[in-house]
Amino acid sequence: MNTAQTIQALRALAHDHRLAAYRELVQAGPAGMAVGELRDQLDLPPATLTAHLNQLRAAGLVTDEREGRVIRIRADYERMNGLIGFLTKNCCGGKSCAPAAGKKLR
Repeated sequence: MNTAQTIQALRALAHDHRLAAYRELVQAGPAGMAVGELRDQLDLPPATLTAHLNQLRAAGLVTDEREGRVIRIRADYERMNGLIGFLTKNCCGGKSCAPAAGKKLR
């Protein structure tokens, strides 16, 4: 990922509903979720969820696929890993530090 793509991805995730949607999709795994199922999980109006998904889609963080009458949405794990890689590329000045994933933020 480059700087512009990273900024777009972070901007897309910088909203509580979009971040919640993205986390649900990451948790769902490669199979993803039907949009209706995601809407039920988040308890959002359809138009609101659509607007949020459009932001995540534009940032390349999610993909969707029509399955008959259902639209299945999936997290793009390659893009997610690219974002994480960009953010941690020069972590600890190139020294091995492996920050703890479970460490609480202040």
